[in-house]
Amino acid sequence: MKFLFLVLARDRKYVIGKIEELESMKLPYIIVCGEPFDHPNVVYRPPNGKYDAINFGATLVPDDVDIIVMNDVDTKIHGFYQGLRHLNDENVALVFGSEKVNEGPQRLFIPLVNVIRRKIQIVCSGELLFIRKYVLKRMLPLKPCKAEDTYILFKVLEYGCKTIFCENCYAETERTKTAEKEELYKRKTVTGIYQALSYSRPPYFIRLFYFMLPAISPLLLLLGKKGYFWMKGILLGLLDYLRGDRSGVWSITYME
Repeated sequence: MKFLFLVLARDRKYVIGKIEELESMKLPYIIVCGEPFDHPNVVYRPPNGKYDAINFGATLVPDDVDIIVMNDVDTKIHGFYQGLRHLNDENVALVFGSEKVNEGPQRLFIPLVNVIRRKIQIVCSGELLFIRKYVLKRMLPLKPCKAEDTYILFKVLEYGCKTIFCENCYAETERTKTAEKEELYKRKTVTGIYQALSYSRPPYFIRLFYFMLPAISPLLLLLGKKGYFWMKGILLGLLDYLRGDRSGVWSITYME
């Protein structure tokens, strides 16, 4: 089983650190970077959303690679082989890990969503994602989508393939620092998830969950200020989708 990391980078900010991390772990990689960077394993692609970087990066993967490991450049990898070992089962097409943040509202949100993902894989983390190459190529080219990771998950589920959420394999990253910025982040991801649903046919219980989400989102108010902005972001994200947002690019900065 041969694997290759496909690292996605909007700019060159974290590229040196990611190269050092992957080379210290002796992991093979290609980095698709939105700025020119002089390195044999870094390929320039003008930034046009992560979906576009995946479409482009997949064309660079050698024929003898079986598993593509998608990884965001601004992360640190933990438990990599815990995730990879699940691919020893030929029935498993996709494995995705969790996220770890050390500050901000996501410290509360990630454990909450993980409780659901242990039972129903309603959303996927693309920070560290393993997928069989032939399965990914079946869905390419990805359409413009702000939640390309969940789009990939939904397509794999549509194909009837086995997927695994592996909490022992995770990516340490940074997310929003304030509840107000969390609203923007939720708005982006929720718009993307409804885009992904329009491009795929995951199991009915996932579609039912998102059909009900606007109605049940006020329950988040029980969590206080964070819950208020999560609810607001969810409703605004759905509204953006209903207004016709089909772009795969999000231009508003929420990482502050």
